[in-house]
Amino acid sequence: MKHRLIHSSYVHKIDLSRKEFSKFLHPITYGEYPMTMQSLVGHRLPKFSPAESEMLKGSLDFLGINYYTSNYATTYASAVNTLELSWALDGRLNLTTEKDGVNIGQPTPLNWLYICPWGIKKHMLYIKEHYNNPTIYITENGLATANNGSVPVKEDLNDTLRITYHRGHLYYLSKAIKEGVNVKGYFAWSFLDDFEWDAGFTFRFGLGYVDYKNGLKRYPKHSTYWFKKFL
Repeated sequence: MKHRLIHSSYVHKIDLSRKEFSKFLHPITYGEYPMTMQSLVGHRLPKFSPAESEMLKGSLDFLGINYYTSNYATTYASAVNTLELSWALDGRLNLTTEKDGVNIGQPTPLNWLYICPWGIKKHMLYIKEHYNNPTIYITENGLATANNGSVPVKEDLNDTLRITYHRGHLYYLSKAIKEGVNVKGYFAWSFLDDFEWDAGFTFRFGLGYVDYKNGLKRYPKHSTYWFKKFL
């Protein structure tokens, strides 16, 4: 990776979340966009009326988080061309999955998803410290394995990578809870193998195996039994 346009020092993606994640959470907590966002986006940013701002403050009942992986992030060292301004450039950051040639976590069949369980703890603590510790539900957390039609069903049921993923994330989530984060629920991604919008049936996401060749018959994967023992 070339670093011509970015600083050489790396920071975790969560440390820059005021520019990304917080553009949604900040308004419904404080009634306004983050100051960094106001500064970077300027006049293109919609304005809240005083009544709208007051209505937004503390308006969430709970916060649903879909967490899959983390990235490292670097800020752009050079100015952004004002003629090319867009929401994609407003964050002024570049994302990568490696630092000093080392991946952020264990690779998975999805090329963008690395197993990075410590990232979920960082994310939870960031929310607690900056956004009044709201009630949180982890609404999606999980990974996909390849749907290889030549592999016997019995072999596909042995999803040890998925067990590794959930064990690690639940461990770090429990550490966040012990540090005061208000997490009330956790949903695995997903209950059954399903259709993924940009991948169709080429990946398997479920704790339960769906046999697409034999009337959609379902079988519990090893991760199902692991969760049963865990609970």
